[in-house]
Order: sequence, then structure tokens, then C-alpha cells
Amino acid sequence: MKRLGVNIDHVATLRNARGETHPDPLFAAKLATFSGADSITIHLREDRRHINDVDAKKICSTKNFLVNLEISTDYKMIDIAIKLNPNCICLVPENRKEVTTEGGLNLKKNKNKLKNIISRFKRKKIRTSLFVNPSLKDIRISREIGTDCVEIHTGKFSNLVKSKKKFLTEFKKIAKCSKLANDLNIEAHAGHGLDFQSVKLLTKINEIKEFNIGHYLIGDSVFYSLPEVIKKFKRIINKK
Repeated sequence: MKRLGVNIDHVATLRNARGETHPDPLFAAKLATFSGADSITIHLREDRRHINDVDAKKICSTKNFLVNLEISTDYKMIDIAIKLNPNCICLVPENRKEVTTEGGLNLKKNKNKLKNIISRFKRKKIRTSLFVNPSLKDIRISREIGTDCVEIHTGKFSNLVKSKKKFLTEFKKIAKCSKLANDLNIEAHAGHGLDFQSVKLLTKINEIKEFNIGHYLIGDSVFYSLPEVIKKFKRIINKK
């Protein structure tokens, strides 16, 4: 069974628009889990533009669901992540001016730093993941670094699908990377820009074990409710 991770960052975005307490990301995490989400993803950014420290502490300390904490490689953020002690930590690149994460980590440039960070996580028995571009070279470096999982950046693929442009080349890149990861005993995940159609296409890649979806899922929930959108994604992922 493939898994669905629900990113609830944009519940916090909506809350922060008014500077109040509603809607509550913790409630969203609980409702998402009740509705079938296999895990909850939150991105604690350095600028705290959506999820904040209080959210992260509440969500990571709740034992009713699995938490995947996205974090930058800044050492202050690493220290915070270890104190929060989530089930999984996914290291992602971060640029203060970006609207959303624009690409995978530069593994070659940061190889030693990433290896040291992952070693710290493993000593705490925290599962580790790297957000990577669909590059065979990056998958091989991920193995050298010692990560448990890779989340393959599906942004370009998703945009091609949405624009009704040719996506086969990008699809094959993701498929080859997922297979190589699996062969190297690294669990392959997919994330970024995913919607119903792009997820349906990617379910053809057997090696992808988890889909992490946020913006589209939360956006569609405004119209159709969070439980219904999660259930629809679950049906697509598991081809029911």
C-alpha cells in the first residue's frame, strides 16, 4: 500500500492572514489522520511564515499520528528539530525570497554537512529524508550520505501535466530515480506541485512508496472538505 502524507502548512497560512488562532493546524492534523492520512508534514521555515514553533511543538508531541518535519540545513534549525523529535525529518533547501521550495538540495556541494546532520538524526533514532531533484547522481550521493529516504521533487513534472505539455521525459527521470533508490535500499517518496492527475500518473511507478501533498490538497478542501479530498487522493494512490 502506498502512503499519503498531508502537508498542513497552508492551514497555518490561512490562520496567520488574520493573526488569530483559527483555523488550528493541530486540529487539521487530527482531522487529516482521522480521514485517512498516513502522516502529517509540516515545514518549520526559518522565517516562520506559516507553521510556527508552538504549532511544531504541539504537533510533534501528539502521538496519534506520524509527523514528517521539513527543515532547512541551518544548524539552529537542526537543533530545534532534534528537540522536537518528530518521527521523520526531511531536509530541504530554503531561500527566504522563494514563494515555495524551488528545487532539491545541492547534495554535491553540501555532502559532508548533510552526512553529519543525518548522523545526528540517526543517533536520535529519527528517520531521515532528503528532498532531491530527479537525478540519478543525487540518488547515488544520497546513498553515500546515509539517508533512509529521498523525496523526489515532482514540481517540473506536475507543471507539465497541468499545462497539458509533454511530460514523458520528466516521468522517466522520476521512474529511474525511484528504481535506483529502491535498488540502493532507500525509500522513494514524491512531492511538490502534485494534484489528482499527476498523482494518478505517478502511481504507475511501483517504487514510489509515499506521496506528500499540501497546497493543492488544502486548496481543494476549501470547496470539497478536507476529509473528502484526502479520501479521493487515497483512492487514487491505491487505485481503488
